[in-house]
Amino acid sequence: MFSKLIRRTHMYLALFLAPWILMYALSTMAMNHRKTLQGWFGEGPPPFEKDREVDIGAGVDSPKRLLEALGMDGMHGLPKAGPGKLVVVRQQAASPVRITYTPASGKAVIERQRSSFHIFLERMHRRKGYQHPYGTDQAWAFSVDLVVVVIVFWVLSGLWMWWELKAARALGALSAVAGLGLFAWLVSVL
Repeated sequence: MFSKLIRRTHMYLALFLAPWILMYALSTMAMNHRKTLQGWFGEGPPPFEKDREVDIGAGVDSPKRLLEALGMDGMHGLPKAGPGKLVVVRQQAASPVRITYTPASGKAVIERQRSSFHIFLERMHRRKGYQHPYGTDQAWAFSVDLVVVVIVFWVLSGLWMWWELKAARALGALSAVAGLGLFAWLVSVL
């Protein structure tokens, strides 16, 4: 009974988390083989292209207020800007938006980065924890925690299922020792 529960849980969690595992597998491949697959993935992030210019008036004094004034509040970064300008990059999975606001004119230039599959994968792979107060960012961080917990469960449940198959114990032990040995060697020489 317990073994059946372990097997079913192992399988249903794999089916549920397949999109995350696939995304991490493909994004790691894209990052690891960037130069080899350059023709497929391009040579870096696509450039930003002007989308529109908006007059929001003077008095915007922070990145958060700028994003709120444009109805774009969310996770953002602050690249270097020239004097008299406020530059904010609104992080979005498919195509980030760069906003350059000039307080003297009260105008904001909004530029979008073209979608790129490998950049999208890398962006999703590198999204960070709970430091942003936005619901979708919190949900993504929670889903990543869930993936980590499930991977640990898969290792433990895989060991359990392997041990139950007496005919596979010798070959399983050889596989486990080989994997552990290779891992230990790589860690020691890197």
